[in-house]
Amino acid sequence: MSEELNELGEHIAASIESDVRGWEIAYGELNVTVRADRVLHVLKFLRDDILCRFSLLIDLTAVDYPERTKRFDVVYHLLSMHHNTRVRIKAELGEEETIASAIDIYPCADWFEREAFDMYGIVFTGHPDLRRILTDYGFQGFPLRKDFPLTGHVQVRYDDQLKRVVNEPVDLVQEYRNFDYLSPWEGAQYVLPGDEKAKGNS
Repeated sequence: MSEELNELGEHIAASIESDVRGWEIAYGELNVTVRADRVLHVLKFLRDDILCRFSLLIDLTAVDYPERTKRFDVVYHLLSMHHNTRVRIKAELGEEETIASAIDIYPCADWFEREAFDMYGIVFTGHPDLRRILTDYGFQGFPLRKDFPLTGHVQVRYDDQLKRVVNEPVDLVQEYRNFDYLSPWEGAQYVLPGDEKAKGNS
């Protein structure tokens, strides 16, 4: 299988050389890194080329690398049912940059792109309905970015006095936050639940 993937990688790189930044085989799968501004040309080639025939977009997602200048990898997973082969396409994208929507090539990209927009803030130009899909109306921030706080920015709770659900800034009550900075190898200096039974048997 790796020999077939090598041949496919070489074919793709030779056919659209100016669009491909590099390729490799990792964990038994072909990974091709392409220019973000040429991603539609690459996807169309992979769908239509007789040796590729990647007719299905299985998934579209992103990965966040906040330390990089090009912060995001936009990732496309394609499947060729004719050749029973998969390929992963990656395009690096800066935080303020946009990437073209793949809906005209793979119509199922619609909700995938909305999810990437909702979770990472990636803007897909040409998308007919780019709005949040998983978070609530008025949600602040992008939850899958590495710099998004684990607590979020807003909390939702039911207010007994107002008799309705209210949105408010996150307020962590200190009395419920008990941080244990001990090393797990040294063990806690207090009795953990269940330990009293072990001491009683000794």
